Amino acid sequence: MSTVKSEHGLIRAVGTFGLAAGVVNVTVGGGIFRLPSEVARDLGPAAPVAFIVCAVVMAMIGLSIVQAGSRVSTTGGPYTYVEIAFGPFAGFMAGVMTWVIGVTAIAAIGDVFIANLAGFIPALATPVGRTTGLFAVFAFLTIVNVLGVQYGARLNAVTTVLKLLPLLVLVLLGVFAIDSANLAVTTMPAASTVTRTSMVLLFAFTGVEFALVPGGEIKDPSRTVPRGILLGLGGVTVLYLAIQLVAQGILGPALAGSATPLADAAGAAVGPWGRSLLLIGVIVSTFGYLSGMSLASPRTLYALARDGYLPRAMAAVHPRFHTPWVSVIVQIAICFGLAVWSDFGPLALISNVAALLVYFGCAAGAWELKRRGVQDEGTTPYAMPGGAIIPVLSCIAILGLLTSITASEWLVLLEVAAGATVIFFATRSHRASIRTTG
Repeated sequence: MSTVKSEHGLIRAVGTFGLAAGVVNVTVGGGIFRLPSEVARDLGPAAPVAFIVCAVVMAMIGLSIVQAGSRVSTTGGPYTYVEIAFGPFAGFMAGVMTWVIGVTAIAAIGDVFIANLAGFIPALATPVGRTTGLFAVFAFLTIVNVLGVQYGARLNAVTTVLKLLPLLVLVLLGVFAIDSANLAVTTMPAASTVTRTSMVLLFAFTGVEFALVPGGEIKDPSRTVPRGILLGLGGVTVLYLAIQLVAQGILGPALAGSATPLADAAGAAVGPWGRSLLLIGVIVSTFGYLSGMSLASPRTLYALARDGYLPRAMAAVHPRFHTPWVSVIVQIAICFGLAVWSDFGPLALISNVAALLVYFGCAAGAWELKRRGVQDEGTTPYAMPGGAIIPVLSCIAILGLLTSITASEWLVLLEVAAGATVIFFATRSHRASIRTTG
């Protein structure tokens, strides 16, 4: 049986609720406010089928990550799991892809946040106003996450409650405005249509991996990790299904053509105040996503620097606040630059493909860690019936989804991988010296 070394300087302050809130926060983003119309356009009243298919696939991936996370609680998440399972090069590639997901997603959602906030503050719609607004929100997130992981976790918990409130109001009040005829399924869609739609929805469920990146700051990981992940993922699935059913039941065929489906459903159900509440919910939700990702994603940079792939200064832990403060500042500064100079589409594209590759590495890594009996010293890994087969099924499902990726999308990831390969070999002697002196 192998053991994983502990870390010094970081405080284990994230408990079950904090981890579950992190899962919800980095999963329920701006997408859920738009996806119902896209799903309805492809599947109509049969849309819940795609949600269930997607939830099953994501549950397998989540359970694979749970197994890996309960065995390896070192900061770095997928990067650490894959490295311990398959070696430094594979781990480094997983770390790079995890970082790519984080930096592109934060920048993309930052753009969405400012665009929606501009509806209430018109000055933000100008180029100068947009840049100023982005700087303000990213500066705030930097300060919160430098001051301490407990503040970042608390911000996650608060924004999780705030972002869920308008969605829960829609579900609770909208259920009384449902027309059952709008939910009648007359014909089942083709399996290929369900598969394509499920792939789109899969990205509405992504985020579990980032909630585990600050593994070195999670309390009692062998218990907290499975409980927090399953609690968060289960809650997200139930919420998504309820939202889709309510929106479809209220708007019927009009749902497919709606640009703001949940706001339109709320307006039809309870009036203008409901629509305004949902529009505010978009802003709160995207900010909550930013706060969750700003807590988790910089820890990947910290882990890469800690292991010698990046300058050692980026692995510095603040002596007072006990946070990887340099990595936090660098990460959010890069996100700010991308948000200013790019837009949502290209950023989301890169993030989506990288996510599938990271999930494959996590699932394969979970199987290998279990096979070798790797676990943290003094902890008991999470065990579940059929645990050995779940990572295998996850890998098969992910490979199926990857067959839909286009050549141009693969090219972007190949370019990233080529650059990462150069860094890996260029830092080989430096990493060797760290192992010798460390």
